[in-house]
Amino acid sequence: MAVFGDFSTIKKILDEVSVPKFVKVRQIFDAPVLKNIEQSLLGQLNDEKIKGFLKPKTKVAVAVGSRGIANLPQITKTTIDFLKSQSVEPYIIPAMGSHGGATAEGQKQVLAELGITEEAMGVPIRSSMEVEKIGEAGGLPVYVDKNALAADGVVIINRVKPHTGFRGIIESGIIKMSVIGLGKQRGADSAHQLSMEGFDKKLIAASKIIFEKAKVLFGVAVLENAYDEVAEIHVIPAAEVLDKEPLLLEKAKKLMPKVLFNPLDILIVDEIGKNISGDGMDPNITGRFTVSYINGDLKVTRVVVLGMTKETEGNGNGIGVADITTKRFFDEFDMSKSYINSITAALPPTVRIPMVMPNDNYAMRCAVKTSYCSQSEQIRAVRIKDTLHLNEIYISEALLDEAKTNQQIEILGEPEPFKYDENGDLLTKL
Repeated sequence: MAVFGDFSTIKKILDEVSVPKFVKVRQIFDAPVLKNIEQSLLGQLNDEKIKGFLKPKTKVAVAVGSRGIANLPQITKTTIDFLKSQSVEPYIIPAMGSHGGATAEGQKQVLAELGITEEAMGVPIRSSMEVEKIGEAGGLPVYVDKNALAADGVVIINRVKPHTGFRGIIESGIIKMSVIGLGKQRGADSAHQLSMEGFDKKLIAASKIIFEKAKVLFGVAVLENAYDEVAEIHVIPAAEVLDKEPLLLEKAKKLMPKVLFNPLDILIVDEIGKNISGDGMDPNITGRFTVSYINGDLKVTRVVVLGMTKETEGNGNGIGVADITTKRFFDEFDMSKSYINSITAALPPTVRIPMVMPNDNYAMRCAVKTSYCSQSEQIRAVRIKDTLHLNEIYISEALLDEAKTNQQIEILGEPEPFKYDENGDLLTKL
């Protein structure tokens, strides 16, 4: 058990620190929205090329991951209903590497929390961690879920976006999901034993084997806008994925939100979690990566994480890039759930424990004290709910003049000090 000891001296030092006043603002992004998701998706699924892949009475595995993709239940159900309309027998398989505690039941539970259940989808969910080795790609053993191999074809549903740990012509998307997601814990572990440098090339080589041996039919690729809404959806035949996914990745990069104030002395993140990002909080937003060969755009002196989401169920993956957190976070931190992801990804820094403060109040005071900015009224600080929701944020008073000259910022109030409960945790909500 961790021994926190007597914090009285620390509190005495931090009681002399002033936290600046904050004002709520709205960040405004160019954000196209796909207004009729079902109509757009069905229109593409009904293309003769797609229908040509489907034979009556064949079994098709629909691979669904652990990410909180916008409208995921609707996209999955529409895809399944279309397959049924073609006299195909679909079933769902979790495609999420080691997530869900790297157990079959855990992965099924992750899907349930995302709204993907047998009752809601009207098809079985076949969750298993059993895999089969189907080949090698440049010395990399390639594994695939046995439930995928048992099908007559596989459909992969995933979001295309910048990855949190590597750069390349493809990052998060259909190709990566085929290798890491369908590979389950064994496949993810195998792939991550290699350096993340040049990781896109390794994934592409492995995916070519998987697409052939697992009979991948097509992918459903989702692009999201800066407000976590579906911007575009694309149904891509397997043979065209490698050509089209890099183009979608470039679009996804332009659609991503960001913190419009840079640099910062302090970034305060209310919650992190696996339902927010594979890294708990997206380093493309925070500027903090666990690998040395990627640098973020946002420059921050101190990152503070106050808590974790309920949905992450103790998985604190990503806390390692923070400088300061709270005892509340530490008490909820499940090492076994967190470490399995870190071990599988071969990235121990993702779960390092930062400095732990008694509550939100002292965590923020500690950040101010260690920010190298001696004047509280000059602190450049931003507070966000999480890295998925950047429309309404709090900015410190020192950023107010900058906000007034930025047409992408709408000021929603006046500078005020944060309010806390009797435990010293924030009452002022985002």
